[in-house]
Amino acid sequence: MARKEYSIKQRPLCLMDGVPWRGETDAIGVGVHFNPYVMWNDKMLKYGVARMHDLIQDIQYWKTFYLSGRLQKPVNILVDSLDVQQLNSVNLRSAVSAALLLLPPKFTEVDLYAKICSLSYMGDLRMLFAEDRDKVNKIVRGQFPLFQSMYRPCLEQYKTKELLQFSPRGDDQANISQDCGLSATEYLVSSLPTTVWNTLGLRLGEKRSLSGPGRVTGRNQVLIQSRKEVADCMQRVLRRKVMVSSARQAVSGVLAVGGVKAAKYLGSKMCKAWRSWR
Repeated sequence: MARKEYSIKQRPLCLMDGVPWRGETDAIGVGVHFNPYVMWNDKMLKYGVARMHDLIQDIQYWKTFYLSGRLQKPVNILVDSLDVQQLNSVNLRSAVSAALLLLPPKFTEVDLYAKICSLSYMGDLRMLFAEDRDKVNKIVRGQFPLFQSMYRPCLEQYKTKELLQFSPRGDDQANISQDCGLSATEYLVSSLPTTVWNTLGLRLGEKRSLSGPGRVTGRNQVLIQSRKEVADCMQRVLRRKVMVSSARQAVSGVLAVGGVKAAKYLGSKMCKAWRSWR
């Protein structure tokens, strides 16, 4: 039987509810268990299994920013006990907001998806020695239509709110310009998950949010002196989250699949990384 590599970047993900995981790997890791080198329909693939509770927590709050980061890119969901696509819409909206804070006033659609894709790799220790240096661009170029279908509803919403303007380029993508004013920045920051928003408030300060004359809303606003300041602070927060979760998942992976298989997988990743740097 011929051996075929599973070359599509859509990672298979199996989602299960009520699975009684609470071993040492679950305590160390970030709520997902990967099994590499699995043959399926004559293809070699790596699949992951995640508990719904851990997935929902990460989608809503970016608690570890590991599963949520995976779901900001196209994935194949093999088993799903809930409507994950519907649940994931809040995660995609948060990803767009974070990416827009890091982008200049004018950019292309490819730039936007590349920035979204790069969010979950900032601070990832594997990017230093075990990942293709051009990984983000390859993911976006290889799955551009899927990124468009994933993020079109959110982009249309931001266009309606006059945060974004689109102009055609003559190919399948668009040129985009965004409002970088203070009110637009405040809206993007308010769209970030609670854990990120709270950390920004602790580091930059908060102010009362007024819904009318003298009326205070339930949640304060992050005190924003400049767009660059809040964007830089958010980037440091996300980099820290990714660094911690990637390290924990690496240790958990070794314990879960064993040293031999883990070494084989790491070796193959390092070979790909080395070829990309040549």
